[in-house]
Amino acid sequence: MRHIIVMNAKGGCGKSTLATNLASYYAARGQQVTLADFDPQRSSLDWVETRPGDRPTVVGLAAYEDGLKHLPRSTDYLVIDAPARSHGRELTELVKRAETIIVPVLPSGIDMRASRAFIEELTSVGKVERRKAKVAVVANRIRENTVIFDELDAFLRGAGVPYVATLREAQNYIRAYSRGLGVFELPEYLAWPDWEQWGPLVDWLNSSASTP
Repeated sequence: MRHIIVMNAKGGCGKSTLATNLASYYAARGQQVTLADFDPQRSSLDWVETRPGDRPTVVGLAAYEDGLKHLPRSTDYLVIDAPARSHGRELTELVKRAETIIVPVLPSGIDMRASRAFIEELTSVGKVERRKAKVAVVANRIRENTVIFDELDAFLRGAGVPYVATLREAQNYIRAYSRGLGVFELPEYLAWPDWEQWGPLVDWLNSSASTP
């Protein structure tokens, strides 16, 4: 079973967006996917409940209540949507459940400062230090050719972990989420720019670089 966790202690950085799109991506490729939501806000679970019955199944798990106790044994890919404000012991416990960790970061000074501290704490967790879990960062909701994106780009290049993708701010993510879909399930004429931007992230996830 593959374990992928999307996390950042800073709220509102797009963790649920990444988690739901990863879940739909792997489900559409014939994998048995469970999406475990550790956040009581239930953004990922709300998406699962909205998902059309004619789309590949994604099993939703209210992990904020019972952890992974009811995780289906048939799961090929476990995608975890971590809660905001995860630090200390809670962070360590979440990392124990992951072999691949994705950290989305928004283009703002507040988010960069918070993410710097979070990445430092995350990379000091024993499992990550021992390279038993791999970490990568993603620039999320970016607008190219802006000063703040240039600042974010420079920050992530110096973050000390792989910087694997830049994802634009686009209405497609809102369209997809509201329908229980991922951007890969939207029509090509509408979503091809987003498919291209997801390419490097998917390639990294499907490579040996993303696993211990």
